[in-house]
Amino acid sequence: QVQLVESGGGLVQAGGSLRLSCVASGSIFSINAMGWFRQSPGKQRELVATITRLGNTNIADSVKGRFAISRDNAKNTVYLQMNSLKPEDTAVYYCNMNDGSTWRNYWGQGAQVTVSS
Repeated sequence: QVQLVESGGGLVQAGGSLRLSCVASGSIFSINAMGWFRQSPGKQRELVATITRLGNTNIADSVKGRFAISRDNAKNTVYLQMNSLKPEDTAVYYCNMNDGSTWRNYWGQGAQVTVSS
């Protein structure tokens, strides 16, 4: 089993920055890719960024140029660097893992990100 714990959320003004962290523990070798999702009340979860085991990244068009995903293998941690934040970025952000085909059907507490105008 793999446990994922995210942290680093907070309240910032528009134009500010935050870095979210996701620490993985357990059977990490089962992970083919990691991703960051976000969700606002009453809305579907949105995939915003992914990074594969090989290090390839993909960023959603809505945050491209402002967000970046990275990893620290020694710390078993994936990061989401968020710059030039906008009010529409306000959401609960979750990390998740992919086995190569599907995302795990488990969601933790997430990290609340609130961007004021």
